[in-house]
Amino acid sequence: MAGGRKRIGLQKVRALGPGEIIWDAAIAGFGARRQKGPAITYFVKYRTAGGRQRWQVIGRHGVLTPDEARDKAKAILGDVVGGADPAAEKMDARKAMTITELCDLYLADAEAGRLLTRRRGAKKTSTLLTDRGRIMRHIKPLLGRLAVAAVARTDVERFMHAVAEGKTAGQFKTGPSGLARVRGGKGAATRTMGLLGALFTYAVRQGLRTDNPAHGVVRYADGRRERRLSDDEYAVLGRALREAEGHGKIWPPAIAITRFLALTGWRSGEAQALRWGELDLTRRTATLPDTKSGRSVRPLSHAACDVLRTMQKLSGERVFPAPRSIGSMVGFKKYWPKIAKLGELPTDITPHVLRHSFASLAGDLGYSEPTIAALVGHKGYSITSRYIHAADAVLLAAADAVANRTMELMGEVKPEGDVVPLRRGGAV
Repeated sequence: MAGGRKRIGLQKVRALGPGEIIWDAAIAGFGARRQKGPAITYFVKYRTAGGRQRWQVIGRHGVLTPDEARDKAKAILGDVVGGADPAAEKMDARKAMTITELCDLYLADAEAGRLLTRRRGAKKTSTLLTDRGRIMRHIKPLLGRLAVAAVARTDVERFMHAVAEGKTAGQFKTGPSGLARVRGGKGAATRTMGLLGALFTYAVRQGLRTDNPAHGVVRYADGRRERRLSDDEYAVLGRALREAEGHGKIWPPAIAITRFLALTGWRSGEAQALRWGELDLTRRTATLPDTKSGRSVRPLSHAACDVLRTMQKLSGERVFPAPRSIGSMVGFKKYWPKIAKLGELPTDITPHVLRHSFASLAGDLGYSEPTIAALVGHKGYSITSRYIHAADAVLLAAADAVANRTMELMGEVKPEGDVVPLRRGGAV
């Protein structure tokens, strides 16, 4: 660890190496430190009236300038001269922090990109929206008033059972015209417990407590049912799409994105965010830079490419644009029920069911698990090499076979160039 007394300025701060500390020549006890990562923090060291040595973090470089941090250090040292112990007061305040305050702090750090996922990237917007919803609908109502340091394992267990029993169920406004229906249940309880565990892990890292009371709590089975379309439901979906195209009241890109999801097995968010620059229709390849699996190269069937070409007449960066925006079609979840209603599809059929149905059809045709995973971008199997820019012939053939079977079940004409399904184990 290097050291030295210099007036702390931007140049000195930026020159800090991992593990280095610099001390300010003007204010005794004021310093800046860089640990192993790129983050640099300002701090002040002092002794209390009783002779105890304290270190107090002032803030991060970037949020504070050197001069702003120096002013805060002066104020802290002034309080110390008056007999105060700011670090101890800060620790006492942390001990009194409530779960509501912890949630707000967690969300602020997550939205600022300071909380990294297992892939060492910031949480996605969709994940943050889900987290915020679970915090607002379940965690704050049941645990919000409790002090972070006082929550015990029994409190966490009672929380889980309360969510499972529907004690947080209700309807909540999500905007001028939006309405969220919260039902609770065992699946919701288990998934919210995952977030609660992450909140307490964050609390431990922040020094708010020494343990995670969510660890070791036995959770309910998730309860997610892997629904797939039956042959009859595929036929109904095909009729609904064709009726929607002649309906004139449903945004055409919403109809196109539904057909695209059925023909590719993509996540709906991936299709909504798709840009023209990520497509190579000549090679029938899409390169998605940031999915749940990281960078992902996906093969495109002839049928999927035909859907994409119908979108080329629309201007904009997005392949499937929103009606009055250049951004992604975030309102797709409102269009889907309208399309499903035209065919009177069961209410438990969602865009995710199209994804699972595509993978199931691929399995029916005899494709191996790695091949199916590469087609739909499952975690751990997606083609993620930075040197790969196009899908190979085997995957393109598999994409065509599954898409052709999908079109057949939907009662639509197959594209030219039908392919013979590969035997299980003979693909990727």
